[in-house]
Amino acid sequence: METSLSGEAVPGDYEAPEIIRRMLTTTSALLSCFSSEQRSQAWFPLGLPERRDWDFVPKPDRLGVPLSAMDRHQRGLAHTLLGAGLSMQGYTMALSIMAMENVLRELGAGRLGLAVADARNPDQYFFSIFGRPSHEDTWGWRVIGHHLSLNYTIIDQRYLTVTPCNMGSQPAAAGVLAPLGHDDALGFDLLDSFSPAQRSQVVIHDVAPPDFVTRQVPMIGKVEYPDYWDLGIPSYVISDEDREALKFEKERPRGIAASDMSDNQAELFWSLVASHLNRMPGEIADKQMDRLRSDGADRIFFCWAGGTRRGTSHYYRMQSQHLLFEFDNAIDNGNHIHSMWRDYRNDFGNELLLDHYERERRTGHHLKSRLTSSVPDDEIPIASAASDTTAVGEPGQLDRP
Repeated sequence: METSLSGEAVPGDYEAPEIIRRMLTTTSALLSCFSSEQRSQAWFPLGLPERRDWDFVPKPDRLGVPLSAMDRHQRGLAHTLLGAGLSMQGYTMALSIMAMENVLRELGAGRLGLAVADARNPDQYFFSIFGRPSHEDTWGWRVIGHHLSLNYTIIDQRYLTVTPCNMGSQPAAAGVLAPLGHDDALGFDLLDSFSPAQRSQVVIHDVAPPDFVTRQVPMIGKVEYPDYWDLGIPSYVISDEDREALKFEKERPRGIAASDMSDNQAELFWSLVASHLNRMPGEIADKQMDRLRSDGADRIFFCWAGGTRRGTSHYYRMQSQHLLFEFDNAIDNGNHIHSMWRDYRNDFGNELLLDHYERERRTGHHLKSRLTSSVPDDEIPIASAASDTTAVGEPGQLDRP
């Protein structure tokens, strides 16, 4: 069996051939119908550092081509690609998140006037491709904008990673739109099911962090502290004492283990985990759920911070030895949601990429070996532009177009 650099087996949890095939086909179609200018705005090297900037706040200098710059056909392909990376549940959540920009525009019109139309635009979601989408190759793609950050990495056209995965909503609900309402309600249902003794273990602090405790770091460290306030929203501030109480420690999960829950509580808990996982296609979500369950119920934990009544600022976290889920609804008294799913070792395909590059270093790559002679014939000189030292107009010069 293949092994990773850490000594662990390369998990089949990341194999998703049908999803990858659909992504490759749709990405190729989208790139082929882009103009040369659009391709230059959308297509980047896989190693570009900005690929790991997954922050979902509005930014004026996003990489990629926004939906607003696409024609009708391109936009349809972009949505087909988005759908390839999500379940139907996840895709409709993403559409609802984008639609919330219309709600925000109307809510801010009285204060900001007509200028709010540019700031709150459901077409300002940017599509980027990284690397060379092709058979047996390694590449990635991303969709990013306000409250939506989806990051996919494909290694050897065999393995697929889908984290960091962020979805948010501001407001939390408006009319029929409530993209993350189910995750919020399930979290409270689980909290309400705990006995007073269990709740004292589950609730780690009476103040919720303003955003993810682990923030938007490219790779989660052993210990992470929340920021004092959310970017651009200094009206909600926490103290040093709050940050210490809320901190994340990879080796010391907080709260209650699933193994210490009753059958009913455990059912609610796993339903909440599934609600987060099921944003992704079933082939991925099911494998990650199997992975969590096989680790053991004593190795995944649930904790809560902030208010314990609906309509108050609150936060919950689900933490295993491999995966982390954070759900924060602190701003505006529980009316501004951020949620995310992280994979400690394989955000942006990190460990799988390390294995990939190490194998290439040791054995080469099939795509390169196709073009390299097994035993070169040294008696045959190879003409190349680099070795051509003949002066212009002299005999022996190769004809040029």
